Formats: sequence, C-alpha cells, structure tokens
Amino acid sequence: MKLRTAKIFVALFCVAQLLLPVTSLTAAAPNIVLIISDDMGYSDLGCYGGEIDTPVLDGLAEQGLRFTNYYVNNMCWPTRASLMTSLYPLTALPNAGAATGGLHPEAVTLPQALRNAGYSTFMSGKWHLSNSQQPDGKNAPHHRGFEYFYGTISGAADFFAPVDLQLNGKSRTYEWQGRDDYYYTDAITNHALNFLDNRDAKKPFFLYMAYTAAHWPLHAKPEDIEHYKGRFQSGWDQLREDRYRRMKKLGVIDRDWELSPRHNNVPAWQGTKYPQWHERRMEVYAAQITSMDRNIGRVTEYLNRHGLFENTILIYQHDNGGCHVEYLPERKGNWTREKTTDGKAIPIKPGNIPNLMPGGQETFQSYGYGWANLSNTPFRLFKQYDHEGGTRSPLIIHWPNGIASNQIGSLVKDVCHVIDIMPTLLDVAGVTAGIQNSLPLEGRSFANALQGLAVPQHNSIFWAHNKGSAVWSDGWKLVSGNRGKQWELYYLPEDGTELKNLAVQHPDKVAELKELHAQWMARNKRVAGSTKK
Repeated sequence: MKLRTAKIFVALFCVAQLLLPVTSLTAAAPNIVLIISDDMGYSDLGCYGGEIDTPVLDGLAEQGLRFTNYYVNNMCWPTRASLMTSLYPLTALPNAGAATGGLHPEAVTLPQALRNAGYSTFMSGKWHLSNSQQPDGKNAPHHRGFEYFYGTISGAADFFAPVDLQLNGKSRTYEWQGRDDYYYTDAITNHALNFLDNRDAKKPFFLYMAYTAAHWPLHAKPEDIEHYKGRFQSGWDQLREDRYRRMKKLGVIDRDWELSPRHNNVPAWQGTKYPQWHERRMEVYAAQITSMDRNIGRVTEYLNRHGLFENTILIYQHDNGGCHVEYLPERKGNWTREKTTDGKAIPIKPGNIPNLMPGGQETFQSYGYGWANLSNTPFRLFKQYDHEGGTRSPLIIHWPNGIASNQIGSLVKDVCHVIDIMPTLLDVAGVTAGIQNSLPLEGRSFANALQGLAVPQHNSIFWAHNKGSAVWSDGWKLVSGNRGKQWELYYLPEDGTELKNLAVQHPDKVAELKELHAQWMARNKRVAGSTKK
C-alpha cells in the first residue's frame, strides 16, 4: 500500500517523554476513529454469528474487513494499555495494575505520537489506565496525549450516573444529577461529536471512543430491553448451537473446529431454575450492545454528513472475552452507590438476585456464566483466562479510501494482536516513529492486509495476567488457566477451540514454549524495574 509521506521522529527521554517536532502531514492523511467495547464475546455481533441486532457494525464489516484471528489481553486495562502503547501490559503498566501504577513513564502513547505529527486527538469513554482516586493525575488521558477527554477513569460505571465522570480533570457529575434521561453510552457519543464539531478542520483527527457497554452493571433503556423480549427464550444451549452453525457459514471460524462443551458451571437450560430472570439478564445485555451500535451509527452519520467518511479509518474491537462473573450482593466499590440518582432516591439492591429483574438503576447485576459461555461461542472459558474465550476478539476495519476495492467484505485470517494497532495506525497515517533510548514498540503493522497482502507474522505472542498465562508460536499455543501451574498445549490451526490437549504427546514443544514464556517474563520484569531507578 502506498503510504503517506509525513514523518515523525520520536525521542523518548526517561520520565520527561519529550517529542521532537515533525514535518507537516499531507492533505491525504486519514482521520482515525478507534472504538472499543467492554466485556463482549467473539460471537456477539451479527456479523460474527450472534443474534443480537448490530446493523451498523454489520454494515461496516460488509463494506470493510473482518479479522478472524485477532487477539487481545484477558482483561480490560491490560488490553487498553497495549492499545495505547504497543507494549505488552507488564511493560506498559509495570506497577501491578492500573489502580496502583499507571503507564510506563518512558512509553509514548498513540495519541502523543499522532498529536506530535499534527493530529487533533480526542477521547470519550472509559480510560482505566491510571489511579481512579487521582482522576487528574499525570497518567490521566489529557496528560498522555489527548487534547480533550470526557469520561471515566475507573474500570466500571453505573450507566445512569458514572461516579468519576469528568472533562479534562474537572467533574461532570452534574450532568446526571437529578435526571432520569442520562445514559452513559449516549453521553460518550454526544461529547465525541462535540469534540469533532469544535476541532481544527485543517488537521486530521484521532478520536478514541471507549464504550462501557456491555460491562456490568446490566443497565439499559426500557425500550431497548423491550425490543429483545422473548429473543433468548430457547436458552443458552440452543443459542450456542445456532451461533456455531452461523459462524461456520460466515467463515469467521474454521468449519472443522468442534464446538466446546458447555462449561461445568453452567446448568443445562432445560429445567434450569429462574428461566425468566436468566432471559431478562441476556435481554438487558443485548440492549446495551444495540444501544452502542446505534450510537456508532450516529458517528458514521456525522462523518457522512460532513464529507469525512471516505477518508476516515474506523476500527472496532473488544477488550476481552465475555465476563462470567456472577455479581455478589456484598460486592461494593467506588462504582456503586446506595440509592438511585434520578431524584427518587430508591434504594439500590446489588447482586445477581433471582427474580429481581435487572435493567434499571435500582439493580446492579451481571449476566453470568451461562450467557458468557454463549458470548464466547465456540471457545472455552472467559475473561480473566488466556484461553481463546478470554482473548479472541472481533476486529472490524472500514476505510473507503484505504481498503482495496477487491478486498471489501473480506475476511483476514492472519494472526494479529492488540499490540499491532498502534504501529498499524502510525503506518497508515504516514507517521514513522524513531525511538531512541526508550521502549521499542512490541507490535508490527498489519496495514498490508488492507490491500490483501500478507501480514508480517509474529514469531511469538505472549500473555500473563490474572488466572491466565500463554504463549503462541507458529500456530502452537501453550496455555494455563491457573497462572502457569499446569500447562496445556494445542495446535490451533486444527483445534481452534482447544479441546485436544497435546502436552503429553509433545513434551519437547511444551518445554520449548515454557522457556520462551519464562524469557519473556524475565524481560518484562527488567523493563518494569527500570521505572524504580
């Protein structure tokens, strides 16, 4: 693909993060809209086999590209750290986690690189990469490359009253106080469009939209919930079979892969207790997703109306797989509150309480094991794990001016990882990052895929967070669901749903990949330790 000629030379100095000036971008530099959703499974979208209504994303996929071997990390902040830095999360956020650490002081972020190259940079939504108790700290979005940031710092949010809502460090909680019509998904879009309305029209823009749909709590508008009444009454067993068949027909999974069995913690739907409550949980989850899809449509309509659609590269992905967590009544955090904020002050009853129907602010629930197992069809396990169910994500790319006409609607089957997003976007923007005395990007550009060309492949890809540890190399995947205490080995081209553990048959391959993973862990620790000097 013919790339733009603008160049940026980035010199990173410890702590200071100084950026050298660059030449002006060409007039053809694309606008960039990067959208990430929260805690959704690989098969939830219609264009990946789901029964949830996502007409806007389905349309973008039909006129763009769908990636079928795209990986993320197994939880929210690790994926966002890699997305913003092209680093593995152990390096990007080296001090144990987002709440206690923050982005590595030597890491140049995607918005910093683009802004230095001449882009306007905006963010609306969930950050989750700095301490929520210090919303205007040095790692807040507007201190790490975004000119304007509207949204929340912490990892979860009441959809009707986000607790740490802000605009560039200044509280915006007054937006929802005493109101019954505030909804966070809508507000994220409202502010994003306001940023675009007030931008410098002479510059290309980078807009990062981080929706909290469909993370718990199950909060949605009544009309969106009603739209799904009865949609899921056949239950998770039948719906998994239905999705599996559609996915094979769509080509988003290999026809020879087997459907993984129902998870042990999920009862058979036939005869399950509280079926109406279970249905309602999935109805609200689906309503959250359709609301997000409708809001993405507002963005595409804006781009069309202002003549920006053709030269805007729009990217959509998830941050991890579907979340199995059953929300407990005693679980509380800075994201919870005692009473509703609509002026009625109704007590909120948290927890997955059967027959207490979720949807309104007076409840605080999650959709749990059964529906997460459906979301992650056909894969095993969930968020928090490095098996395919926790780390496989849809990736949709739409760019009329940049995707070859003979590739429109194609499936890209090359293996890519979230660390590749930053170098790919710098590539298509014509931005060349020259890194000196700092942290080299871990990812590689897959811009070739937009022209139907082969993507440079990773020698290996790594994971290590929460319950999971894994390494992928040339189709082989060594993975553990208990932090490396017991390893499983799979050959994914033939067994993409990880059902045939080959560890006993191939001890040499297990030893080889374990050593690769150990070397990677040691390398990460050395880099993380450099922040303490």
